[in-house]
Amino acid sequence: MIIEYLKTGWTRPYLLALFAAANLTPRAALRETKSPAQDLGLLDDGVPDETLLAAMMVHPVLVNRPIVCTPRGVKLCRPSETVLDLLDHLPPGPLTKEDGQLLIDAQGRRVA
Repeated sequence: MIIEYLKTGWTRPYLLALFAAANLTPRAALRETKSPAQDLGLLDDGVPDETLLAAMMVHPVLVNRPIVCTPRGVKLCRPSETVLDLLDHLPPGPLTKEDGQLLIDAQGRRVA
């Protein structure tokens, strides 16, 4: 299931559940770049979690992504290859990242 949170937004209980399952704090999940975090004054370490959560409700883009949920767990998948840890089976190779880094070789073995 894909949640288009930029269209639907977050609910506080759902976001808190995701954070708990992924062992994240609101600070750890805060998207600091390409978001209004700086303009909203959220980058200071002294900003409380409650303030961050409230801002995330109003500005869903403040939540770093992707947060991936599978039967194997929940993780903030940054860097993107972190998602491979959550898959039951690796996709067929070769598979590379956007930058050309090889993740899975032609024999289907994870190399990164």
